Amino acid sequence: MVAFATNGLLSATFISRIPALRDSLGLSNSAVGLMLLAMGIGSVSALPLAGGLVMRWGAARVVRRCAVLSAAALSLVAISGAWLEQVWLVALFLVAYGVGYGVWDVAMNVEGAAVERRGGKTLMPQLHAMWSVGTVLGGLLGIALVGTVPTVWHIAGVAALALALCWWGTAGFLPAEMAPEGHSPRRELIAAWRSPHTLLLGLMVLAFAAAEGSANDWVSLAMIDGYDVSHRVGVACYAAFVLCMSIARFAGAKVIDRVGRQPVLVTSAGLAGAGILLAVFAGSFELALVGIALWGFGAALGFPLGISIAADDETRAAARVSVVSTLAYGAFLGFPPILGAVGDQLGTLRALLVVAFLMLPAAALAVTVARRRSV
Repeated sequence: MVAFATNGLLSATFISRIPALRDSLGLSNSAVGLMLLAMGIGSVSALPLAGGLVMRWGAARVVRRCAVLSAAALSLVAISGAWLEQVWLVALFLVAYGVGYGVWDVAMNVEGAAVERRGGKTLMPQLHAMWSVGTVLGGLLGIALVGTVPTVWHIAGVAALALALCWWGTAGFLPAEMAPEGHSPRRELIAAWRSPHTLLLGLMVLAFAAAEGSANDWVSLAMIDGYDVSHRVGVACYAAFVLCMSIARFAGAKVIDRVGRQPVLVTSAGLAGAGILLAVFAGSFELALVGIALWGFGAALGFPLGISIAADDETRAAARVSVVSTLAYGAFLGFPPILGAVGDQLGTLRALLVVAFLMLPAAALAVTVARRRSV
């Protein structure tokens, strides 16, 4: 739970300062998208290796090393953007942050799936809820500190706190198990990439990751540009989105155990799509907030449920979680520049319609991949 929360805290701290970095660097929406693309490149390039690293070193060691990398990289992002005002340096350190963030994500999800299997009931949404709690705290800190504490001190201070907490929290991870004789992480990864079910599952999670990630990157800017609210209110909209995700994730585990994975996934896709459409076409900021709430509820369970399905088979969990995460993180790689380019043409708010349309294939894929318990 601590590992998930501190990962979210770091992410939200950076997100709360994206508008400030955009202004200090003098970037357009499309340029912000390209800047964020660097983070996606780092994550997606490292994720295919993440499963093998977890199988070799164990989840605790991988999470600790990635926490160090993530905290250092984000601090350097802040220095490069706020003090040095060098876009290329920001992009370079965002690549490093993407590597740490992505591999950390796979490792903690593999650990979470192992704990979930031992408990015999759905747990992954609650672990992801702790990630959302971390992002809510990061968003609230952003609201409090934007305009009062400089960007560098804000990000560096939170990064140091998150690193210390994560280092302490990983001490409670399950002991790393020795790989059986003849075990080959490389062969397991190749087999996972050749599994049609795993690939379809990854595409479904990609769509839900786009719904979640687009809010992380763009909801503040969309509200600022589309409804002419202040920077502080824009950050508050992001915090509201994450709060709704947290509520859905804490409550979702019991619902999943009661009605099953498939109905929950299909309903989630419908809620997310409807919420985005309402946020875009509301016409008033107050109604747009209702759309953001629906969007948050709908985006909450797709990613954690997809990871649970991928990790159903304990012997292949690390490889399959790595594959699904790699495909899902394609959303973080591709969507920032896509939404930035669309935003320059149609406006930041209407660019979110791209994500709303993705919820249709997400619902269709959910019907297929959630039919059986085993991947």
